[in-house]
Amino acid sequence: MKTILQIDHLSKTYAGGKKAVDDLSLRVCEGDIYGFIGQNGAGKTTTLRAVTGILPFDAGEITIDGMSVKEQPVACKAVTAYIPDNPDLYEYLTGIQYLNYIGDIFGIGKDVRRERIEKYANMFRILGDLGSLIGSYSHGMKQKLAIIAALLHAPKLMVLDEPFVGLDPEAAFKLKQVFREMCEAGSAIFFSTHVLDVAEKLCNKIAIIKGGKLMADGDIDAVRGDESLESVFMEVLESHEK
Repeated sequence: MKTILQIDHLSKTYAGGKKAVDDLSLRVCEGDIYGFIGQNGAGKTTTLRAVTGILPFDAGEITIDGMSVKEQPVACKAVTAYIPDNPDLYEYLTGIQYLNYIGDIFGIGKDVRRERIEKYANMFRILGDLGSLIGSYSHGMKQKLAIIAALLHAPKLMVLDEPFVGLDPEAAFKLKQVFREMCEAGSAIFFSTHVLDVAEKLCNKIAIIKGGKLMADGDIDAVRGDESLESVFMEVLESHEK
């Protein structure tokens, strides 16, 4: 399987000496829905921000589709989409203005753009709201708009931070469908979550992080064995308490 995301020996220390990520390595291949699991403060968001080029890191290497995040940042961003846990959108634009702005950034043709916007806005039931100012949107609507914007350029790698928090059940179901469609087309999904049920049902691979260190990773069946993911997660945390 072709590697879409390769993280090698990633480390990041914040001012004050807090080591947020400590020598972390993992690989996400095309077709993977890869869940990144850990408690609050475990280093999940720091890792995702490093992957997307938002946050500089102290040591290690990250490549996306064979390109270095450090050396080829623009090329990496061109094939990646990132949705943070609290999307920061331009509230003075309408939904459609924002989507067209994103479409312009990625150079998406008008016909392809129109088709994708219509498809996903219908899917997430916000087509009728695209003429309204983003500032009037609920949190869930903003999240749906951010998802549509991320899907516009058909990314090879989609990186998401707690993507299901704030989505209604129907939208969460539709997003899972989109993940599967993308992976069938050769893309990869890498997302953080602390909702273990979602990871267990959706992911084919998982990584468990604690205190910035990778504790377990690989095919979900191999990681959990005959146990539930919740049991394995708790065992991992307790066995590394010291």
